[in-house]
Amino acid sequence: MADVLRVFFDGEAEVAVRGLWRKLAKAGVAAPTDERPQLTLAAASAMPQKTRDELRSELEMLAMPSLWLRTLGTFTSTENVLMLGAVVDGELLAVHSAVHDVLAGKVKNPSAYYLPGSWLPHCVLAQGCSDAEIVTGFTALHPVEPIRANVAEIGIVDTRTGAVDVLL
Repeated sequence: MADVLRVFFDGEAEVAVRGLWRKLAKAGVAAPTDERPQLTLAAASAMPQKTRDELRSELEMLAMPSLWLRTLGTFTSTENVLMLGAVVDGELLAVHSAVHDVLAGKVKNPSAYYLPGSWLPHCVLAQGCSDAEIVTGFTALHPVEPIRANVAEIGIVDTRTGAVDVLL
């Protein structure tokens, strides 16, 4: 994917997630310490400027809920992921649905992982792990204290360059 719509957390939540990343590193599990902790709402190979402008307008009208990151878990897509899942509530689903209403038919190659009905809202703690690293990481972090994450920023990240087009 090239364009990814991401929610970035407030400072307190970012510090808490980075603390988890440090615990993983001490346990020998590589964590994404050079990135900002975040949650992905959508991904596509391209999100045109006109669509970005429509997203910006839509996001300005929505009430952004606080996120509760509390479920330590794992899943496999193309590689193993250790994650902190967000509590799914009506407010979060409404924002996600509104975003995808704007994107529908206007982006190239949307990722099915982030479409309504398939989306698992989460913050990546470690990615590309072996099965043994997943077990080690889970053991190092369990039990995890819930993290309340307020939305600090929403932007489209160009995964090729790392550039962020801030929408909110």
